[in-house]
Amino acid sequence: MSYDIQLYSSETKAKEQQSGDKNFLDNKDNLVPFSKEQVQQLKDRLINYDYILEREDKNGLTFRHAEYGISALLTGRGLYFTAGWGEENIFEAGMAASEFTDSGEFEKYDPQNGGWEEF
Repeated sequence: MSYDIQLYSSETKAKEQQSGDKNFLDNKDNLVPFSKEQVQQLKDRLINYDYILEREDKNGLTFRHAEYGISALLTGRGLYFTAGWGEENIFEAGMAASEFTDSGEFEKYDPQNGGWEEF
């Protein structure tokens, strides 16, 4: 099993909340694309957080954390963290995703913990 956390644009969160569609995030066409600058910013932050770029393909950029059992897929519409079950892995993935929201451009979605992170 794994623990999944997603990061989307703030615009995606607003659209999802207005839609009332419980399956909104399942349709990639509903997700507001990141700008090229945002993709680069997220890529740089992942690397600064000790994620190693493993591959780049049509699906996006796949990273693996150097120490924890966490992988991350960065696409043009979302950043998807997958942590192996374990308190430390889940905590680290969740903290990284939360910290990536500090600019206000991105929002954390944690389906196992009730959805959008609210402060």
